[in-house]
Amino acid sequence: MNSLKRKGSIRSHNSDPEPSKHFLGAQTALKSWLMGTQQDQLKGELQGPHGKRGAGEAGHPWWKVMCLSGVDYFSTLGYQPAIAALAAGLLSPLVTLVLVAVTLLGALPIYRRIAAESPAGAGSINLLEKLLSRWSAKIFVLILLGFTITDFMITMTLSAADAAAHLEANPFMPRVLEHNHIWVTLAFLLLLTAVFLKGFDETINVAVILVVVFLALNTVVIAAGIWEVVTHPALSIDWWKGLTAQHSNPWLAIGLIVLVFPKIALGMSGFETGVVVMPQIRGRGETMSDRIQHRVAGTKKLLTVAAFTMSLMLVSSSFVTTALIPQQEFQHGGQANGRALAYLAHSLLGEGVGTAYDISTILILWFAGASAMSGLLNLVPRYLPRFGMAPEWTKSARPLVLIFSAVAIVITLLFKANVEAQGGAYATGVLVLMSSAAVAVTLSAKRKRQPYAVIFYAVVTLVFFYTTVANVIERPDGLRIASAFILAVLVLSFISRALRSYELRIESVDFDQKSLDIIGSCSNKPIHLIAHRPDNFSIADYYEKRARENWAHNIANEDNVVFLEIAVMDPSKFNAELVVHGLEMDGIKILSVSGASVANNIAALAIEIRDITGQVPHIYLDWAAGKPIKNYLAFLLFGQGQIASTTHEVLRRAEPDLYRRPVVHVS
Repeated sequence: MNSLKRKGSIRSHNSDPEPSKHFLGAQTALKSWLMGTQQDQLKGELQGPHGKRGAGEAGHPWWKVMCLSGVDYFSTLGYQPAIAALAAGLLSPLVTLVLVAVTLLGALPIYRRIAAESPAGAGSINLLEKLLSRWSAKIFVLILLGFTITDFMITMTLSAADAAAHLEANPFMPRVLEHNHIWVTLAFLLLLTAVFLKGFDETINVAVILVVVFLALNTVVIAAGIWEVVTHPALSIDWWKGLTAQHSNPWLAIGLIVLVFPKIALGMSGFETGVVVMPQIRGRGETMSDRIQHRVAGTKKLLTVAAFTMSLMLVSSSFVTTALIPQQEFQHGGQANGRALAYLAHSLLGEGVGTAYDISTILILWFAGASAMSGLLNLVPRYLPRFGMAPEWTKSARPLVLIFSAVAIVITLLFKANVEAQGGAYATGVLVLMSSAAVAVTLSAKRKRQPYAVIFYAVVTLVFFYTTVANVIERPDGLRIASAFILAVLVLSFISRALRSYELRIESVDFDQKSLDIIGSCSNKPIHLIAHRPDNFSIADYYEKRARENWAHNIANEDNVVFLEIAVMDPSKFNAELVVHGLEMDGIKILSVSGASVANNIAALAIEIRDITGQVPHIYLDWAAGKPIKNYLAFLLFGQGQIASTTHEVLRRAEPDLYRRPVVHVS
């Protein structure tokens, strides 16, 4: 019994031939750089989907992380006032007040709750995953990931294109850049990629500088605009007269505000990113629980400060731009189209300050993709590898950076770096995520029996649903683009799952004492493992099954016969930790295991028994009846079907040495 062990971990062997020394050296160096851990590549990143951190207090202060998520959120000041003025005209300040109310009374409470209930940074997707099970949960998560990827990828491409547009609108732009909008946009994307490949600390430091400078310049421009309105009262009087003349009926004006509101809902973007990047926030305390609570508190500060800062900026900027800029300048081709505050900076403070504002806006729009990239690098490794729907190397950051950057380049080329063409997809992604977040907290409140919270969150959910549906009706191209991303995620995920289905997929095997006793009693000679369905516990059936295998395979040592029963609990799971229970009745020895896949569990258990006993076990299985493709789909989706051939293939890939590989017999 000294050779027995309580718990073992499963490892696969590499059977690839040894490459040449020069090639091996180059390959090792490239792999070390490309496939290093996220802790090495993106300093401060949580390790793994459960938020385990090696260095207890690694990370950054909440206000620095706020700047990282804020490059997306705050950067909308570069175009939001112009969008509101174009959509609502003189009603723009009132519509913006509605936007601020929904932000502070709806989005902020929702995401503060998500931060508390999903502290590892998995966002609203994690809460919704817990409400479902098996394949329904996986598919639902994949669909939401599709919308998330739409949101984050379009954030990168749209922001880079908008940065290029602001550069082109500056009067001092070098002539060499004229008529090269696409190439300038691609240059911004490549520069963003280079920053991420360099390291995460540098990324956050750059974000802090850009946000501080951008908010300071916006404060100066807005203050100058307010001073202009205060010193020239006729401006605000003219705005009010024009508003009441155009909208003399207040009820019709309210109806118009409700109709226009979805068009400016982009002013709420950034909340999902705020909770996704929360693993970057430093957690202090002696225990993991203390550090998590500290991180949650920091995230709530991040969300609250960002929301109130942005709300103040939006309301004030909307008023001054509407009061000071002629309405025709907001139209397509006008000097304030897409750049209202930049227009004021040039007209009120001169070309020098205006150019400084342009540069700051260009840089923060360019870097808005950083928060999106951070969100992608945090979310994708949490789900797809765990589902078996992406290769293991996707847990490393640099390969993902290169992949997402390549996709961003393709999107930019397809849409010719057109900001308007990508706006619908951006809005759709943002609003669907916020709607799903509202649903998640509503269901969470219901599960915790908080009736008042349920009512409140349900009302907010209806608001977000209305906004999402109205946006889709207004801009259906956004849903089509999002659907393309969702389809790509689903197809690639299931292809990856199929390709990885023959992996061993078992992280460890843990035996109870009775199972160890059964294995120990057979440790002096090979064990004969007979697979048996766990739904038939008749003693007569066990004896009949053993007699049939004796007849078919001439098993000599009947004392070494052990029945193996695999119960499939959740076939949608990919990796698993097996717990083996032993049972003996009327001379029948049984090992019982629960898992996600019969074939993979049998292979893992056989290898572990070999390592414990030093004897190669023999496995006895039946051929699967029915069509091969049907059996393969049954194995892929339900963990059963073509068990014999799959078990053999899993063993062949896991153990290249024929004489150490458990033997599979089929009858």
